[in-house]
Amino acid sequence: MGSEDKVMGIPQLIHFQTLVTTGALFLGIVAVRVLEQSTGIDSLLITAVIACLALGLLIFSADFFIEGAKGLARRGGLPEVVIGLTIVSIGTSLPEILVTTTAALDIPSSPEVADFAIGSILGSVFVQITLIMGIVVVKSGLKIRESWLKRDGLIMLLAVLLLTFFLLTNYVLERWEAGILVGLYITYIGWLLKHRKVIQLEEDENREEVEVYGSNWTTAAYIIMVIGGLAFAVFAAHHLVEYASMIALELKVPQAIVGTTVSGIGTSLPELTIAIMASKRSQGVAIGTLIGSNITDPLLSIGLAGVIHPLAISSQGFDFIVYILMPFTVVGCGVALLMMRTSYEFKKWEGYTMILIYVLFLIVLESYNRKWITF
Repeated sequence: MGSEDKVMGIPQLIHFQTLVTTGALFLGIVAVRVLEQSTGIDSLLITAVIACLALGLLIFSADFFIEGAKGLARRGGLPEVVIGLTIVSIGTSLPEILVTTTAALDIPSSPEVADFAIGSILGSVFVQITLIMGIVVVKSGLKIRESWLKRDGLIMLLAVLLLTFFLLTNYVLERWEAGILVGLYITYIGWLLKHRKVIQLEEDENREEVEVYGSNWTTAAYIIMVIGGLAFAVFAAHHLVEYASMIALELKVPQAIVGTTVSGIGTSLPELTIAIMASKRSQGVAIGTLIGSNITDPLLSIGLAGVIHPLAISSQGFDFIVYILMPFTVVGCGVALLMMRTSYEFKKWEGYTMILIYVLFLIVLESYNRKWITF
């Protein structure tokens, strides 16, 4: 492919579709905020528009960041599998990381925002392992390697169980507990990097032909992608938390539910996009994206937020988080791993089963909102 031989630089980056879209969403947020302040209008519609624009900006800026980070990693000689388990998983979890850390900064003035952060992480894990995994499997089916399941699959389940245990002890994630989560994640990444050659040999034995995109930019362009993507993402995360919280107050919906649904699904869109795109070329990348992200979220994403400020479950969000969200998340992870273990293959009917688990969750959630279910 001759196009791959041409190295593009900063002039071409200006016309890069992702950058154009990211810039347009940023300007859209600024324009609506100026309109809101100049006219004095404080309506739910404007609040919802800004929240949606912020969510879109968060997704596109994260994609921009991932493109740059992967390119720099390849220039540094890291093998693809390690890039997938580290750079890509952190990059696709960047929206969750920024949303939860931004929420943690707001906790001193709005304690209930902790529910939003907790709901966003658990909701993201649950959405990815049920709905998104289900969609990917239904689309193409997935063959699972034993090494993926024994190494990354079990770590994912243990990460979710450990986070759940910490949250159930006094119903607060203390700073020292959050520090343990971050420490475990750093240890996991360090282990992957240390054993990258062994992991690469395992992958070479079952090598798939993977077409690599985004590796034809200059180093300067990649650096701009990383810095610009991160800056836009921080800006978007701040506005998403602020305006989603305003919507929750206006509609009298618990912060945990907003975090689980709107933020949980929204911040998981990068994983959905990358997993579907990757499933066409490499099933390893597809499954690695989802499992890797579900290791990053319950360890690093919420861990960083808990280090900034302890995350306490409020009385308003207690029933939903403890009796609905936590059980569904743990069961979802367990069922997914069990299905992966059967013949080391994720069949299409099992994908439909995962989607059905998410639909069941929505039914229970609606029943809870309508007070048909009480605890």
